[in-house]
Amino acid sequence: MLAREDFNNDKVDAGEIGAGHRVTALYEIVPAHAQGRVDPLRYGAKPVSDTRAGEIANIRLRYKLPDSDRSQLIEQPISKSALVANGKLSPDLRFAASVAAFGQILRGGKYSADFGYDDVASLAQGAVDQDAEGYRREFISLVKLAKSMTPEAPAPKLSQVAQ
Repeated sequence: MLAREDFNNDKVDAGEIGAGHRVTALYEIVPAHAQGRVDPLRYGAKPVSDTRAGEIANIRLRYKLPDSDRSQLIEQPISKSALVANGKLSPDLRFAASVAAFGQILRGGKYSADFGYDDVASLAQGAVDQDAEGYRREFISLVKLAKSMTPEAPAPKLSQVAQ
């Protein structure tokens, strides 16, 4: 795990992805009011300029060319027009998001809000059309098993209901 303050430090290795490899990256959205960031926030409390008004996020990615010691920065704003309806997301992205959400729930659900096991299974179910080996269906079975092993919230006591 790369520490936030190491994003701009070329001496810290964040892992390697070789040429010809594919990676799915899921990003955490950091609210504009978050404190303690390394770089100045692109979207802060002051009004957004006209050139940034249609943006919803900004992606910053550092990479090194083979045999290079210096990283290069790619920065790309994401506009509102780039948003895609949930039903039009690729099956791979829906499945990756369901796996990430399942991991968050298993870690206590601190960031998953009301997104639960049924939501994870439903999201993954929409991505089983490309499942030649059956791994995605197996994952859905695992989610259902985890749900069945999770105790439900206790019902209120009769004395609490009567009050």
